Amino acid sequence: MDCTKTLYNYIDLGLLTVRNTDFPMKTKLNTKTKRVRKHRKILGASIAERSLEIESKEEFGHREIDTVEGQKSDDNALLTLVERKTRNYYAILLDDQDHDSVDYAMNQLQQDFGDLSPQVFKTITSDNGSEFSNLAAGLKDITDVYFARPYSPYERGSNERHNGLLRYYIPKEKAVSGYSRQVIKRICQQLNNLPRRILDYQQPAVLFEQELAKLA
Repeated sequence: MDCTKTLYNYIDLGLLTVRNTDFPMKTKLNTKTKRVRKHRKILGASIAERSLEIESKEEFGHREIDTVEGQKSDDNALLTLVERKTRNYYAILLDDQDHDSVDYAMNQLQQDFGDLSPQVFKTITSDNGSEFSNLAAGLKDITDVYFARPYSPYERGSNERHNGLLRYYIPKEKAVSGYSRQVIKRICQQLNNLPRRILDYQQPAVLFEQELAKLA
């Protein structure tokens, strides 16, 4: 039995007349419990399993997905997707930042593209946020879903950069709920009509329409 530890416990409980301040060395002891960070749960196939051909960004239909949080916990959120070859970008207003809202938005997008949906959304790469916990199951037999390694936003670099561009229009200090769906759509149109150096100064919107024409 550790007599010193027992005495210290008695002092903390007030069972003795002496106090912690009477023992300078005790007050310097670190009494905090060491916390061990747990690894985030992997929600599906790892990005390590993704084909190396996707890395080249030469094939159309591979996307990165993320959410942009609102100003407060009760604020709306945005679901963002970028197509890796054309840099075509979507930002969709969500009622809440949960998997039900994400699933609904993705279902609507697939309906918009109809029979072309499997070719427009060949793969999607996500992080391990809880809002994407049902993404793989919801897109089963339609789209291959991969999950980046925890704490590795660089593995979805195109999406991260576009979210940064979005913040020029919707700063972090502004509530997402203050922007209508129409305004958010216009913001995306401006971003997609912006010529990009990485695309030899072509517009993502034009390149995206060209790719759709090939599928049709």
